[in-house]
Amino acid sequence: MRENLPTSPVTLDEYDAMDRAGKLAVWLEISDITEADFDAHMGREMAREASVPKVGSLAPDFVADVLGPNRQRTGEQIRLSDLRGKPAGIIFGSYT
Repeated sequence: MRENLPTSPVTLDEYDAMDRAGKLAVWLEISDITEADFDAHMGREMAREASVPKVGSLAPDFVADVLGPNRQRTGEQIRLSDLRGKPAGIIFGSYT
């Protein structure tokens, strides 16, 4: 367990329920981000959100690297559309 980690002034549920002004206040309180940086970040997030598939929609086709048991790339790739009709679990994350 890590000790001496800073704690958030709000829970994730509280943050999700906040309006933009509330989120701005939290960001400015806990980081060295400026209001202009926050505005730019939120602008990028809103633009990105417009292209995110909605829940229940078909996933866009993509190619992914296959990882081995040691979480290293195997050199093999797989295309989502090749799995159509087959059960598939997709884990997104960073293993770097």
